[in-house]
Amino acid sequence: MLVAAALVPDTVLLLPGAGGRGPDDAALATLRASAAAAVAGAVTRVARVVVVAPGPADRSPAGVLHLGAAAAGVPDRLLADPVPDVRVTAVPGGPPAAAGGPGTSAVVGARLALAAGVAPVGLHVVEVAPGPAAALRATGAALAGGPPTAFVVVGSGSARHGEGAPLAADERAEEFDDAWVAALRTGGAVARDALAGVDRSRAAELGVTGWAPWQVLVGALDAGGSVGSSATQVSATVWRGAAHAAVTWVVAP
Repeated sequence: MLVAAALVPDTVLLLPGAGGRGPDDAALATLRASAAAAVAGAVTRVARVVVVAPGPADRSPAGVLHLGAAAAGVPDRLLADPVPDVRVTAVPGGPPAAAGGPGTSAVVGARLALAAGVAPVGLHVVEVAPGPAAALRATGAALAGGPPTAFVVVGSGSARHGEGAPLAADERAEEFDDAWVAALRTGGAVARDALAGVDRSRAAELGVTGWAPWQVLVGALDAGGSVGSSATQVSATVWRGAAHAAVTWVVAP
């Protein structure tokens, strides 16, 4: 049963040191603190945590995972914290278990969960690619079955916010991101419907990495029959050209 979820940004820069050894700017420090708080608020009352992150295919990385960011071009020696090797098992109901390390997005979610005190034995990792929404929601429903579970949902909004953005600017980005962030601030069914209603093609055009993980969350919420509400504090910002939000979504007391 899904009892809570944390929605966190999809950026390797949430890992201290990933931006280099220079001093972190205030915006990045705030983003990291917001993501850490969102995860801590979601995982405190559960023994099972599932990281749901965007990836090139639906898979559940399993075995001993090295949680570094080399795939994003960041060697272990640059990261401020020691890089852990964690044994992870595939979660029942998830995509097929897969050998090999997780992508950077999943690493970010897993590291946030571990920093919040989640024991490796209770941590699972799932990567999902954009595909039919119904299939992704079925995955979410299956992942939420069984014991009380929290999701750490990794994904960001549009990466097309003007000069310096990862992708070319698109005038539709601001309106798109304002809409789903406003829905998250409202919470409950409004937030659920906003995530479910994000158009897959539009999300791809705008460089949205959160679409597939959001559909998994929607499926888990629907399976439980109660969408609950997002926390009263939703931290959201457009930083370095991409829209990021950190949210704690409480489903059950």
